[in-house]
Amino acid sequence: MKIPLTGGCQCGKLRYEISETPRLVYCCHCTSCQKITASAFSISAVVTEEAFHLNVGQPHVVYRTADSGRMYARWVCPDCGTCITGAPRIGRGVSLGTGRLIGRYIVVATDSAYLDAQQAAMDQATSRSSTIRDSAG
Repeated sequence: MKIPLTGGCQCGKLRYEISETPRLVYCCHCTSCQKITASAFSISAVVTEEAFHLNVGQPHVVYRTADSGRMYARWVCPDCGTCITGAPRIGRGVSLGTGRLIGRYIVVATDSAYLDAQQAAMDQATSRSSTIRDSAG
């Protein structure tokens, strides 16, 4: 995987760069992620706040209540509505949806969150190493 990685929204009005290898790649099974992705889970990569750089555009902040009851903020494109990240929280890093990365990557998640909301047919994550790598090898 070549660093930096770039990503953004569907229409291109928000673009970002990450300047380090993700610290963690995980599947989130919470009902919010299921609704946002129209899937059984989302796959996200966590980087430090210092490694995340919003290069183009200004996101709209949308507030929601998480399954845990905690309020959280998501950054979405004001034009196309794509959610690019949960708003950075100091000391917690930035969690980016891996589907918003530009390029083709093989993503291996090694952790899961909110398994109590997991769809019945989903298997739990295995103990492989977290990684994102170029699909070409």
